[in-house]
Amino acid sequence: MRCYAGEKIALFIDGSNLYAAARALGFDIDYRKLLDFFATKGRLIRAFYYTALVEEQEYSPIRPLVDWLDYNGYTMVTKPTKEFTDAQGRRKIKGNMDIELAVDLMEMAENIDHAILFSGDGDFRSLVEAVQRKGVRVTVVSTVQSQPPMVADELRRQADHFTDLTDLAPNISRSVRQETQQDLALEAAQKAMFEDAEKNDYVP
Repeated sequence: MRCYAGEKIALFIDGSNLYAAARALGFDIDYRKLLDFFATKGRLIRAFYYTALVEEQEYSPIRPLVDWLDYNGYTMVTKPTKEFTDAQGRRKIKGNMDIELAVDLMEMAENIDHAILFSGDGDFRSLVEAVQRKGVRVTVVSTVQSQPPMVADELRRQADHFTDLTDLAPNISRSVRQETQQDLALEAAQKAMFEDAEKNDYVP
């Protein structure tokens, strides 16, 4: 991770993408440790976390995770998922947050030196190129250690730097020995957020 002392940093976390990458590598993210780690790398201006929410019930099992992140230093960007039926009659749930992330990154570009994008989605290549023209360095965090790799080659090439999630794991993963009831509740909420969506043919 190439960061310079005093540079203004912002994190842009594609929640479902980061969760899928960490799960493919066999570890859980400790979001408190993640925030603390990047706070030591420069002036951490903002940490955005993007996720679509299935809001079919009065109480959602993912609410503990959303609330915890919201109260502990993350700027939560959420929207309801949309349900539809495809031509084969299959139930689909759509919850794409790409536009929200792109708008925030373009707006923040004038106020930061370094954007750290937690996503491997190739659709972000043009966005990365656009903010680079504004003088912002961009680091993409994903992994090529999974099968298949979680990062699109065109996004990795466009980024100023690529950091494999495996290199960050010692600094941002949750230790099993230190798990608390809150940690377990947050992990259960995260699974409910993303794995249930996969069962319903989640379309990113």
